[in-house]
Amino acid sequence: QVQLVESGGGLVQAGGSLRLSCVASGRAFSTYNMGWFRQAPGKEREFVARISSSGDNTDYADSVKGRFTISRDNTQSTVSLQMDDLKPEDTAVYYCNARKYSTTYWGQGTQVTVSS
Repeated sequence: QVQLVESGGGLVQAGGSLRLSCVASGRAFSTYNMGWFRQAPGKEREFVARISSSGDNTDYADSVKGRFTISRDNTQSTVSLQMDDLKPEDTAVYYCNARKYSTTYWGQGTQVTVSS
């Protein structure tokens, strides 16, 4: 069992930055692939970024590529999402995700609001 707690959301003006963090409790954090997803009002949850268990491989949605950076610290059981040059369309609830084989865990989400 893995529990995920996100933090770092808030209100920011367009062009600004935020850094989201996700702390995991439970066993074997370093064996999980980690990711960030988001869900805007009235829309389905969508993929944002992911990072492999070792941290060697990352992948991003086209909409955030070049603006967002995912990273992890396996010694602290954390995964972070640095978000730069934020746009109003980035407004959503952001969720942390842990995945290994067919098992997936989700955090409760943190709200990010970008004003124009």
